[in-house]
Amino acid sequence: MSALAPGDAFAIASAACFAISNVTIARGARARAEDNGAFVSLLITTAIAGIAWIAIGVAQGFQPVTVRALLWFAGAGVLTAFVGRVFFYASVERLGAMRSSTLKRLNPFFAVLLGMLVLGETLTGGAAAGLALMVASFAVLVAGERMLARGGASAISPRGPARFGYAYAIVSALGYSTGYLLRKMGLADAHDALLGAMVGCAVGALLFIATAAFSSAYALAVRTTFALPNAWLIAAGVMSSFGQIFYFAALNESPMSRVALIVSMEVFVTLFLGYAWLRRSERLTPALVAAAILGVAGTALIVGA
Repeated sequence: MSALAPGDAFAIASAACFAISNVTIARGARARAEDNGAFVSLLITTAIAGIAWIAIGVAQGFQPVTVRALLWFAGAGVLTAFVGRVFFYASVERLGAMRSSTLKRLNPFFAVLLGMLVLGETLTGGAAAGLALMVASFAVLVAGERMLARGGASAISPRGPARFGYAYAIVSALGYSTGYLLRKMGLADAHDALLGAMVGCAVGALLFIATAAFSSAYALAVRTTFALPNAWLIAAGVMSSFGQIFYFAALNESPMSRVALIVSMEVFVTLFLGYAWLRRSERLTPALVAAAILGVAGTALIVGA
């Protein structure tokens, strides 16, 4: 029996970390929608990525860095760390871990569309089929929830209107996908993923603080992070950070398409953990399982195109 390849092992670890993070976000969400753990996760990722960047740099030497690369990383941080992560946390708070994780399959959907519009990439037959499956995944998820609502039941116990949760998930996916394009530009100038993660999350945290000057909700989240630390949300931030680190490590060992496909299995790990830990607030429905399968199948077609 052959040993598991290092790249595959890192990708599996990344998927597990992201799944645990999804569930712990849902477990740690407080009644106030303003405090969902997004800010503390940005601080934790900045710290972990920064420490790892310094440690590896001291041991192996720092990679050359250009101002242009830093600007690309900062721009990516606005979209991935601020827009993508903040809105994803908001979607978990309103839809729950299982549904939000399923909706993360929209990330490659928008990535393909942006590749066509911005980079002039060609849409292959396989990619087109993958996009269709992702649209079907979203439709099945929403239709399943509506059927439950008409029957007097609900698959979730939302902390806010569910329709906002779906909107937040879509905005998050678009933010992540757009930010990945900018991060790719930055990595072309400076081959240092840890530096990119540190700069991006630092920019995201600074934007969060800047927004707090104008928004009482963000100000409350910043104050609560330090005044009333939440162990669940801290754990979510740590697991999300290691998920990113393992993802970058996997990319150094295996092709991006293989890594993306393995990490997309995160949704099934989230469904399993959510069923075990979140039964009082979330229900595992046939529509949710079908949506997850369609989303992963769509991802497989896109990365294999």
